[in-house]
Amino acid sequence: MNARQRFLAAMHYQSRDRSPLLDFNFWPETLPIWQEQGLPDWVDRQNEDVFFGIDFSLDNVGATGVRDGLAPTFRKIILEDRGDVRLLQQRDGVRVERRKHMSSWHSVGYLLTDRASWNKHYKPRLDPANRVRYPADWNTRVKTWCDPNRNYPIVLPGGSLYGWLRNWMGLENISMVIFDNPVWFEEMVTTVADCIIGVLERILATGGRFDACSMWEDMCYNTGPLINPKHFKKYFVPHYRRISDLLRKHGVDIIYLDCDGKIDDLIPLWLDAGINCMYPVEVGTWKHDPIELCQRFGKDLLMMGGFDKHYLFGSPEEIEKEIYRLLPLVEEGGYIGFPDHRVPPDVPYKNYVFFIETLRRVWGQDTNLKPMGVKSKKPKERRMFFYW
Repeated sequence: MNARQRFLAAMHYQSRDRSPLLDFNFWPETLPIWQEQGLPDWVDRQNEDVFFGIDFSLDNVGATGVRDGLAPTFRKIILEDRGDVRLLQQRDGVRVERRKHMSSWHSVGYLLTDRASWNKHYKPRLDPANRVRYPADWNTRVKTWCDPNRNYPIVLPGGSLYGWLRNWMGLENISMVIFDNPVWFEEMVTTVADCIIGVLERILATGGRFDACSMWEDMCYNTGPLINPKHFKKYFVPHYRRISDLLRKHGVDIIYLDCDGKIDDLIPLWLDAGINCMYPVEVGTWKHDPIELCQRFGKDLLMMGGFDKHYLFGSPEEIEKEIYRLLPLVEEGGYIGFPDHRVPPDVPYKNYVFFIETLRRVWGQDTNLKPMGVKSKKPKERRMFFYW
């Protein structure tokens, strides 16, 4: 089996030669630090899946090349250089303070503050017909989408109904507008959903064979969701359903959503709306456990992730024990295990190598594995970092 066949079989509880081996990639600082510990200097976040001999990374799996968010984006501008810290305007229009040598940052200002700024700066950038959304090599990509024999999945862009708006406005502002101006809030959510659907309709009209759709929200923290589930059900579930109905009409029945934090209260609502796969199933202080979630929601819930990354700081025995603990779930299907978020730079390189080697032996059964340590020849345009 190839990586595409293996992924689809696992997500549909079908027989397969072995379990798929995936990852969720790394913090930007991780690989440069590991290169001081023995990782070859040519390994980067685009080819790491080839080097570590896994089937694919969720960041690097085949993407459509279509932009489903703001189009055009704002200009990225350095507003002020403060030595180790820069004040930037990001491509989503948000002003942030960002350290030069770390990926940490925090927002300091927003363009989206009221209906007037929405109409001026953001709503015009959510027109699904805008030609800048679509790649210049559209016809070539369509041929790839329609190729039944390709060996890797192609994943549709499913956007974000809450996460984008939260980023553009800030958490406090979006939390207040739900109460202060619910009509405008609903208009924004509807406009975003219309944009996503309009983009998907154009892609799906090509007749391409798409394997999954990926969404992103990050709308939960360590005690639960950032929005009341009643508001979630009222404002978001109908639009998730519009998106999932469109996808299933065209044969796409794996719709996975990236949300960190304690997602328990929202899982039933996502499932009801047709969003059926959660990742990275972050373990966190609330102790999410993929086995327990499987027992609670059954085969209706697909999952990816869920291997507590804190084990990667521990001993080889601890890493191996957790891999074996999750083995029955991996073998059953409907679950693809990997670390429960991007691997941070303070994980020792040797520990991650042991993790991958054990993963290949236990979950991969040493069967039809890609070799480790190979230098990548993969074209960079297949990269899929999302979503701003």
